[in-house]
Amino acid sequence: MTREGGSAAEEEPGYGIGAVSRRLGVPASTLRTWNLRYGIGPSRRSPGGHRRYDDADLRRLEEMNRLIRAGMPPADAARQALRRGRAAGERAAFPGGEGAAAPPEPSGRLESAVPFESPRPFESPRLSESAVPPTAAVRPAAEPGSLSAVMLARAVAALDATTVNAGLDAALAAHGVVWTWERLVLPVFAAVSRRQQDTGAGIDVEHLFSDRLQAALARFSARAPSPVHPRPVLLAGAEEEQHALPIHALAAALGMLGVETRVLGARTPYPALAGAMRRLGPAVVFVWSQIRETGDPAPLAGLPRLRPACRVVVGGLGWWDGLPTHVVRVNTFRDAISAVMTTLR
Repeated sequence: MTREGGSAAEEEPGYGIGAVSRRLGVPASTLRTWNLRYGIGPSRRSPGGHRRYDDADLRRLEEMNRLIRAGMPPADAARQALRRGRAAGERAAFPGGEGAAAPPEPSGRLESAVPFESPRPFESPRLSESAVPPTAAVRPAAEPGSLSAVMLARAVAALDATTVNAGLDAALAAHGVVWTWERLVLPVFAAVSRRQQDTGAGIDVEHLFSDRLQAALARFSARAPSPVHPRPVLLAGAEEEQHALPIHALAAALGMLGVETRVLGARTPYPALAGAMRRLGPAVVFVWSQIRETGDPAPLAGLPRLRPACRVVVGGLGWWDGLPTHVVRVNTFRDAISAVMTTLR
């Protein structure tokens, strides 16, 4: 992106909001909201009195945008982008310019949290728009190949792997892992699960969507930046737990935040998990249990206590009461990301 306007560049240094919007692919209205809510915006003022973005402002906005697409709430992403800017010796861009007070805490998150639940087994020979709940509606996106939840569900029911691949790839590239999980994956699985209860057929549909989703997450993860944290995060399904898609999704989201992950997958015996912990020395271990038969918390107490310390986080609907006191339970995708990132700070 070039600075605007030839001879006007000297008169109006920096970048206007339109140029920044085009560069980031973020609407100008959203940039204004980020500035007002989180204090991450233009820090220069031209001789003509116009607010302008400089190169440091752009770097902060690019970092914030990257973190949001990877699944971090905007308020957390803004704080982290500003913190990294200060650590690099940059001047923080708060409203009012240099020397102003730190931005206020936001009044609330812009997004509502969606339960961090795995898709349940489902089968369905066909779907209709009525099979997708109203809350599953997603806004049309401009990117080629983008699909709504209804369109993706139809492609899955038709076993149209090509369309499913394209739709998932486009959604991940445009919106990141959390948005794709909440707005597309969960609604599609819920719709197909309801249809399965009515017909009792269609295990092929379940297998195709699970397979294509895991492949799409792997392709997306290949684009992750180099890890910036020295200790990895270890993710595993509880012993005999066969559902592993949530841990692959969480690993993909963390990877885009610069976190190195190791996924042990479904049905990980606790002795194997303990051995991996001793060899890798992870900062966080995440264990998923979806069904009650795999949610016995007792084996968690036997996991090794490492030095330096390793945080144990669990997610899923299967866990019983009585988790060990040192184990953290999360209920949403966003809370799982926050629990990991808080540990790594």
